[in-house]
Amino acid sequence: MNHELKIVTTADGSKTIYNAAVGEHYHSRHGALQESLHVFVNAGLDYFLAQNNVHEASILEVGFGTGLNFLLSAAYCIDRQINLQYTGIEAYPLTTDMMAQTGYEQYIPATLWDAYLQHYPDALKNEVSIDADTQLQIAHCKLMDFTTTHQYDIIYFDAFAAIHQPEMWELPAISHVTQFLKPGGVFVTYAITGNLKRMLKSLGFSIQKIPGAPGKREMLRGVKEAVSIV
Repeated sequence: MNHELKIVTTADGSKTIYNAAVGEHYHSRHGALQESLHVFVNAGLDYFLAQNNVHEASILEVGFGTGLNFLLSAAYCIDRQINLQYTGIEAYPLTTDMMAQTGYEQYIPATLWDAYLQHYPDALKNEVSIDADTQLQIAHCKLMDFTTTHQYDIIYFDAFAAIHQPEMWELPAISHVTQFLKPGGVFVTYAITGNLKRMLKSLGFSIQKIPGAPGKREMLRGVKEAVSIV
């Protein structure tokens, strides 16, 4: 295990990782599981599917980290027979051994957990099938180096907090990642600031301020407005 990375238990009993080099936890100390479900699965994935009445979704995550957001999203989709195409961006991927120590197997089906650990190393190189309806690829690069021809339905923006990684919350980064979101697509993140709201509005988003996960009063959800054709 990297001596700068330490597995810790959060307030809801679920585990996360503390990165001493950054001085930040991968998830909320108030509850990794609660945060992931509330901010990303419920406010992002579930909201998109309910609004669009479709049976497939594509997600781009900034800050793949421990894979918790992917695992919970995949479990949600498998349970509802929804096809999921998931891309994570991660500059510093964790090892499979560290993933195995997170204890996330208790929150998802055993078959999903086993397939995830088996295919995780390959997902860092190519898109892999976790099951018949779930595809995963992890882009091993920094956000500004990420490029794709694909357009996504949902963006999970789960970067470290602005106090630790301010460049991730500035216009160049936000503009870069949102170009990969379809019109009508959903952008969700655990944070909300006046600056972030202004940036997203300038990029053509309607902004929704909604209740946050434990420890956060509010969070942000943005919907990319469709360009009207006259």
